[in-house]
Amino acid sequence: MLHVVCAIIYNDDEILIAQRNDKMALPLKWEFPGGKVEKGEDKKTALRREIKEELAMEIEVGKALEPVIYHYQDFSITLYPYVCGALTKEFIKREHREIRWEKIENLKKYDWAAADVPVVKKLITEINKM
Repeated sequence: MLHVVCAIIYNDDEILIAQRNDKMALPLKWEFPGGKVEKGEDKKTALRREIKEELAMEIEVGKALEPVIYHYQDFSITLYPYVCGALTKEFIKREHREIRWEKIENLKKYDWAAADVPVVKKLITEINKM
């Protein structure tokens, strides 16, 4: 079981999303940026580290959302999503094929990694309640 954190990074009315490159596991799938929690590391520290490494961005880690457990064919993950604030809107693309700011209501048009799908559905449901 892999323990993975992901950031739902808000800036105004948009969220930062990332497309995996074609050499990564789950190639070309969209995801919320983040990565694996290292041994002895707490989840919020791991998330800040991963976002700094992947995007050269500083974030404010906020509320934890419900974790998602997903079993892919070759591995299983527990995904820990956090609502985060962007301290800057700028980022550097280092690992992903594409990174973009997107409105929540447009998230359903992307081909998401399966573990991220419940998070996307929750975000869309929440915005529709507003």
